[in-house]
Amino acid sequence: MKKNIPFKKEIIFKDNVAEITSISLEHNLNKKENSVYGEFIISGEYKINQTSINTEPFFYELPFEISLDERYILKDARITIDDFYYEIVNDKILIINIEILIDKLEEKEIIIQEDTRENFDIQNNITEIKSQEIIQPRCIEKEDLFDNPIFNSLSDNDTYKSYSVYIIRENDTIESIIEKYEVDLEQLELYNDLKEIKLGDKIIIPSND
Repeated sequence: MKKNIPFKKEIIFKDNVAEITSISLEHNLNKKENSVYGEFIISGEYKINQTSINTEPFFYELPFEISLDERYILKDARITIDDFYYEIVNDKILIINIEILIDKLEEKEIIIQEDTRENFDIQNNITEIKSQEIIQPRCIEKEDLFDNPIFNSLSDNDTYKSYSVYIIRENDTIESIIEKYEVDLEQLELYNDLKEIKLGDKIIIPSND
């Protein structure tokens, strides 16, 4: 893979810079572990003013260092200059822009290990949430009662309009069911054996609604 790194630096001249007549860029960049470091060497000649025939030399060493993310491998990478341009500002400042290209950059393989304990906890949480879902009683019309074995104790003489089947869940009590569905204990006892009610059992709730 390739990675471009921009570098920008201001060079302040002692004299006025009217024109850059020549300029060159060299570098001695090196790599170590996950860092690239070294210097850019900028040299050339410039004119103090436009009418001047003579030129003045200049030479600057610009330090450079950057650390890459640890996931990158620089061992076989190649460092080159991809782009270079400059700009004169206020007759004294020369702005240098350099684009560094790091080629043949490798990326470490990331191994994701599954945390079985965490996964187990997630599954438990899902199961717990499902167990806490409210199970609404299913209302069955009287004409369909005799198709279900749970209603074998009923007869045609019953006066209730409908009957509901409720599945006992955790923390349910006879008192809480009576309060929730507004029925009497005597009504429930007519259709259910309430002596040994346990989790998952089905009970019949009669209603005139």
